[in-house]
Amino acid sequence: QEGSAYDLNINMFNVLQHTITGWPGGKPNTDDSHRPERANPAKKRVILFSPHPDDDVISMGGTFSKLIKQGHDVHVVYQTSGNIAVTDDEALKFAEVAKDFVGDTATQINFQSVIDFLNNKSENQIDSLEVRKLKGLIRRRESYAATRYIGLKDENTHFLDLPFYETGQVKKNPLGPEDIAIVKDIIAKIKPHQVFAAGDLADPHGTHEVCLNAIFAAMKQLKPEKYMDDCWLWLYRGAWHEWDIHEIDMAVPLSPSEVLLKRHAILYHQSQKDRVMFQGNDSREFWVRAEDRNKNTAILYDDLGLAEYEAIEAFKRFEY
Repeated sequence: QEGSAYDLNINMFNVLQHTITGWPGGKPNTDDSHRPERANPAKKRVILFSPHPDDDVISMGGTFSKLIKQGHDVHVVYQTSGNIAVTDDEALKFAEVAKDFVGDTATQINFQSVIDFLNNKSENQIDSLEVRKLKGLIRRRESYAATRYIGLKDENTHFLDLPFYETGQVKKNPLGPEDIAIVKDIIAKIKPHQVFAAGDLADPHGTHEVCLNAIFAAMKQLKPEKYMDDCWLWLYRGAWHEWDIHEIDMAVPLSPSEVLLKRHAILYHQSQKDRVMFQGNDSREFWVRAEDRNKNTAILYDDLGLAEYEAIEAFKRFEY
């Protein structure tokens, strides 16, 4: 079908080579016929959807940073609060610090009641609304710390707190019309040229899949809108798996300093460090998993005869 093995080898080498780019938002004023992203518009509006408040930096922290540095209008959108993944010990620490700081003055949260609840919580007891709010705030502030470190403006950081997630239990509600409407509204507000979303469906309690289905449903409803003609959807993989080489449509190389920047951004999510509650069968911390995966992708590209890089973040374009 393809002629000689020699010709096929050259063709496949070129296909793989054309996936590599240091310009994930497209390189301005350049022939983009052999590049994974368009050159125009030079400055793109970008939505980075993150199912939990850390998937953004774990999965594409280096690409995230490049998009900002290259002048694109980047927005990160956290789809769920992630409150269930904060341990009781972590929440108790923050509640005690907050109570010590504010004393007996009136606050939105009665920290003593939170402290009492956590100290007397029985096994498998669902967190109270106040405790869930505090745990959500912990993850929200960790997200701000990480995105500020990368260089994102606070006003470009959005928290959706999708209702399907807010059960207080590992088992979530099914995706509902209200979830899709919330995702649809943020897309319609920003009118992006690029959407990055989590295509890794291996998270232990299925949140990534529900979040991705919400994006698919929202983009399908918005497809008739004119601005959606220029919107490309890129899927990244998270903390569990990576795309196989033949599935990769865009490979973004990272330098050693960018790998370190990504590690530091992940470490701002302190509640998810050391004792991760929902990490599956892999006992490694998320920053270690991410680095190993990105470095392994770079090794595979090098083994195939392409350029040698410190690490590579990989993306697959999805036709919606």
